[in-house]
Amino acid sequence: MNFSDFKLDDRINQGIESIGFEKPTPVQELAIPEILSGNDLIACAQTGTGKTAAYVLPLLHGILTQKERSGNIKALIIAPTRELAVQIDQQLEGFSYFAPVSSIAVYGGGSGTDFEVEKKAIKTGAEVLIATPGRLISHINSGYVNFDRLKYLILDEADRMLDMGFQPDILKIISFLPKNRQTLLFSATMPSDIRAFAKKILNNPNEINLAVSKPAENVLQAAYMAYDNQKIALVKKLITGKELPSVLIFSATKASVKDLERELLRLKMNVKAIHSDLEQEQRKEVLRQFRNREIQVLVATDIVSRGIDIDDISLVINYNVPQDAEDYVHRVGRTARADKTGVAITFINQKEVRNFTNIEKLIGSEIRKLPLPPEIGEGPDFNTRSPHKRRFVKRRPGRKGN
Repeated sequence: MNFSDFKLDDRINQGIESIGFEKPTPVQELAIPEILSGNDLIACAQTGTGKTAAYVLPLLHGILTQKERSGNIKALIIAPTRELAVQIDQQLEGFSYFAPVSSIAVYGGGSGTDFEVEKKAIKTGAEVLIATPGRLISHINSGYVNFDRLKYLILDEADRMLDMGFQPDILKIISFLPKNRQTLLFSATMPSDIRAFAKKILNNPNEINLAVSKPAENVLQAAYMAYDNQKIALVKKLITGKELPSVLIFSATKASVKDLERELLRLKMNVKAIHSDLEQEQRKEVLRQFRNREIQVLVATDIVSRGIDIDDISLVINYNVPQDAEDYVHRVGRTARADKTGVAITFINQKEVRNFTNIEKLIGSEIRKLPLPPEIGEGPDFNTRSPHKRRFVKRRPGRKGN
């Protein structure tokens, strides 16, 4: 199945194509038709399964195809944290690049100036509002938020919001919304309290439950703990002099992709990069060359990773730990097809340990951490405790401290 099969507005399809998405993930394949049909929906899917696009794409289609387009809020997306709110807003901007849909993310932790910017956007007609509960209530209490034209309510990471004690805030927000709306609830887990909560706010919902996917057994998975300034040297060590017909490297930013391409070109390697600065036709040509083994090493940004649908890759390197655990599974799956073996290696810096443990939880097994080559030096420890939190230990009388 391809995204074109959903019959979305052509302007949305342009956005999908520009990002490089081709095939929908399972949650997208199941959820998008349900949402387009106007049904309320409960979707249980792990973080990182592509659930944001699963509701953003049909949401945009619904807004673009409305007979009357006023400047009022059409959709409200509630998220538990500002990080997720920003991430949702960024994805929405990407998919709506060719579509005239306005959005604003509102969340706490900013300055008074930020609040005024949010206020202006809300009052002048942002069509999609992405918000954390507390910040949204602050705007609602000020009296200028108009939900009269709202058609869609989406609750993302609902289980996390309830764990954080947001249920009273969410119910308060919902009391200001029209009863005639489509409500979508996405959650990584579906305990009894989530189901009870869903009954309060959804109308005869359909339900989607997705099993956790795992990499094939014939993929050799490993990881290195490495500081950022050690990673380029580690890539060189892993690739130089090896029989590797095709190597795919994913990195988080355009800058690091370009740096890595430049360093590997200095070693006379057959390498090209693919990132959002390239036109769509340029990306297609690079992928064609890589698929036909005209390029040995392809370096790509995370944002185009879903669009790279190439099998039988010798080695996949995650230069950064993927933020979405499902992206890890998707990438690893490129290395082993038709009973062939493959290798997937991930570099973990000191700030990425938590994301990596989320990957291990998703796949249900621990991934082996290898020691760095001696010439590269020592890397950081695999410390699962947050570096920002200190653990205080009550000492026994007469026991000396360290």
